[in-house]
Amino acid sequence: MRLSRRNVLAGTAGLGLLSAMPRAQAQADQRLTATSRILDVNGKPAKVFGLIGPDGRPGLTLKPGERFAVTLNNQSGTETIVHWHGQLPDWKQDGFPWPQTPAIANGVEKSYNFAPVPGTFWMHSHQGMQEQQLMAAPLIVHDAATEASDMQEVVMMLHDFSFKNPDELMGGLTKKGGMMSGGMGSMNMSGSNMSGSSMSGMNMGSMSMGSGGMMSGSDLNDIDYDAYLTNERTLADPQITRVAAGQNVRLRVINGASSTNFWIDLGAVSGRLIAVDGHDVKPVTGSQFPIAMAQRLDILLKLPGAGAYPIFAQVEGKTARTGLVLATPGANVSKQDDTAMVAANAADLSLETSLTATKPLMARNADITIPLRLGGDMSQYIWSLNGSTWPNADALMIKPGQRVVIDMTNHSMMSHPMHLHGHAFQVVAINGQALNGALRDTVLVPPMGNVRIAFDANNPGRWALHCHNLYHMMSGMMTEIRYANVV
Repeated sequence: MRLSRRNVLAGTAGLGLLSAMPRAQAQADQRLTATSRILDVNGKPAKVFGLIGPDGRPGLTLKPGERFAVTLNNQSGTETIVHWHGQLPDWKQDGFPWPQTPAIANGVEKSYNFAPVPGTFWMHSHQGMQEQQLMAAPLIVHDAATEASDMQEVVMMLHDFSFKNPDELMGGLTKKGGMMSGGMGSMNMSGSNMSGSSMSGMNMGSMSMGSGGMMSGSDLNDIDYDAYLTNERTLADPQITRVAAGQNVRLRVINGASSTNFWIDLGAVSGRLIAVDGHDVKPVTGSQFPIAMAQRLDILLKLPGAGAYPIFAQVEGKTARTGLVLATPGANVSKQDDTAMVAANAADLSLETSLTATKPLMARNADITIPLRLGGDMSQYIWSLNGSTWPNADALMIKPGQRVVIDMTNHSMMSHPMHLHGHAFQVVAINGQALNGALRDTVLVPPMGNVRIAFDANNPGRWALHCHNLYHMMSGMMTEIRYANVV
């Protein structure tokens, strides 16, 4: 399939309008196809993957109370396996390539059936590095409240894009000993001689490392990408969504990038953040919000008047940006520059410390606390957890019914968005300061920072715990949470 920039609206740009399409059409046949296709990026064709729903658009939208009853048909030309990021199925439906759940061969179908969690989620391949090649799509699950509201919904899915094969990108990192864009390639921050609690009191989570800070864009980002995409389009030809004056909008932001943190910039529009990673939080008002790899933000906003309003996602540490445009009917939309005037700061925990879950975990003492040391050897581009690299990592064992606390300390100079499969955890402390934080499935652990999370062991199985920077994960930064008696 060949996609031009102008016919993207009928296909990939439908990402931003998933919730606006007729419900009956969206749910007529819950079949999902993993495919390969040609995408035009700034006038140049690129072969990518895709996860296409029954309506011909990327991803799926489910109605309130609807089960996730989906058949995945693999027509990608290679084996694949798809992870339902943030959802809580039994472990054999999670979409991770355990020996018990091998990848799906090309031409083969696999069916899934579980009760989904409502909110903003996404799906992506967990096979090799297919995620970098756009084997990813939104997964939106409505509840009764969102279904009954008169809000217009807009999905904003972010990607980082390279014309190079991801294996070539990885080769460049391992050969050069660190960032392809330069940086601290010779530093060894494995933490092998540092205790897991030595930095728990350091207040590093909110430090500013942007244009006026300690770290440059080349230090923050492993790869210099060719483009940054919103709903698979660049700002050379952005998605334009028409919004009536005074209309309430729910912006569902998904960071599907493989190696990039962003800042969401609402510009002249003020927004209220009401959910992160699909879970409600007490509203936080603002116009700029950090979003790490794999995280999601639900932001309520209303256009202040007639006109066109760009919503940008700017790369941390850089001026590069992507985005879409919300415009009232008939408003002229001017060309949007893909370069900001000032480089963005490093993504940090300034937002995280202000988030409060509306439905936190019940108060109880931890039954087990697991220290997790995040380390890396930039000279060899090897990333580790507790000094071990995947797949040579011992499972972290837990038991059903336990309140589990994981105390994550980052001994490296790179941030790590840590994702736990199969559970929603609560952020309970940052740099030694306790808080009644958000429920999440992915949390950013900044350089030399400490984040403590808690969850209830209520979903027996084998569950991956890893950095969601694809290149860090593929270089060893993954381990396993395993329930006792599960083999």
